[in-house]
Amino acid sequence: MIALLLAIVVGSKQFTESVLLGEIATQALQSADIAASHRRELGGTRILWEALRAGQIDVYPEYTGTLSQELLPGETDLPAALARLGVRMGPPIGFEDNYAIGMRRDVARRFGVRATSDLSAHPEVRLGFSNEFMLRRDGWPRLRQVYGLPEARGLEHQVAYRALRDGAIDATDVYSTDAEIRAGDLVLLDDDRHAFPRYQAVFVSRADLPDPAARAIDRIRIDQQQMIAMNARALVDHVPEARVAAEFLGAQRAGEDGLLRRIAQRTKEHLVLVAISLAAAILLSIPLGILAFRHPRLGQVVLGLAGVLQTIPSLALLVFMIPLLGIGAGPAIVALFLYSLLPIIRGTQTGLASITPELRESAHALGLPAAAVLARVELPLASRAIVSGIKTAAVIDVGTATLGALIGAGGYGQPILSGIRLADTRLILEGAIPAALLALLAQALFDLLERLVVPRGLRL
Repeated sequence: MIALLLAIVVGSKQFTESVLLGEIATQALQSADIAASHRRELGGTRILWEALRAGQIDVYPEYTGTLSQELLPGETDLPAALARLGVRMGPPIGFEDNYAIGMRRDVARRFGVRATSDLSAHPEVRLGFSNEFMLRRDGWPRLRQVYGLPEARGLEHQVAYRALRDGAIDATDVYSTDAEIRAGDLVLLDDDRHAFPRYQAVFVSRADLPDPAARAIDRIRIDQQQMIAMNARALVDHVPEARVAAEFLGAQRAGEDGLLRRIAQRTKEHLVLVAISLAAAILLSIPLGILAFRHPRLGQVVLGLAGVLQTIPSLALLVFMIPLLGIGAGPAIVALFLYSLLPIIRGTQTGLASITPELRESAHALGLPAAAVLARVELPLASRAIVSGIKTAAVIDVGTATLGALIGAGGYGQPILSGIRLADTRLILEGAIPAALLALLAQALFDLLERLVVPRGLRL
């Protein structure tokens, strides 16, 4: 019986097969009495790779084609190249998950398309590929170079499958083990010019992964049909990935967490993100709002900078934070903090500017020092606008925090992302409804706070 002092952190990408492999690895480690946790759906290849290199995760499932084409282009000896980077590649898991182009059977028959090269004769075919496929050098750039295909548009992977089923697009990239191939009655076009490399599934880990953990991971073997069946269980039958992994390993689990327990855990994670970021924003924004009022020219600069931060897309800001702060709650809190600045600064500055000069003159005539005028006269008179700005920032934070799940921060975004990936409305609502209720609760609490801190005369 082996017990490691530090838990092994397993990562996974944002597609079902990767999540399943991450769950299998986590449970295999736990079965070997090794503490392990799964940080699921962290993002695309680069995010997982950088997190592994930075020591924020210890192991994750990858594919040899991705390693050779995307992460280590030009390297012929992958194990040696990885070892130089402090990364270890385990033995093949036992199946391949190769890229292919998929079409609905009836659409392929209508166009008379059987091989990928046939697409070049049909420019009317609407191509929609996953966003990662569009950017990977072994994806759309390689496909377009080899086959001379027309333009394509990028979509989120599960959205692309849905668009294919609904007839909004005619072809998309698929993985050869995807359950959607059976569920959507898709045909895979022959890669007759061999654009795609082989993608053997492997686990990559930090080179210093403890030997007991490495042995537990290396023992995992899954063949092609087993992987296809597990993908179908998760995607078609909507069985939770943790249960599918337990069934595969033959393990006995105490049962999945109940709905209320899951919501309670996600609520705790969401509140941490919102509370810390909002508190920090309040502490900085109110002094900045006072500064913006006292010095109008400098105030224009402050408000301008806060406004620029507000215009940065939230997903882009989260990704920008990863090289600085890694994955998890840290970058999400910083991003939410930055988004909270503008409403509070503007509310403070506007509230102070709305005070009539006579009131200030009266306070100074009484001999009050500047600090006392600010604390006893100006801030109370501006309190309604300040609280309004804080309320706006809180509601923005609650909604934007759902994107934190994209980088492993948890919260209500986790079931929403899983629901989108699995086309499971119940899971989407499991995150969306509590998020909406929390936003309403935040608004109600700040309405109550307004009654407590705003002078009665101003409320009237």
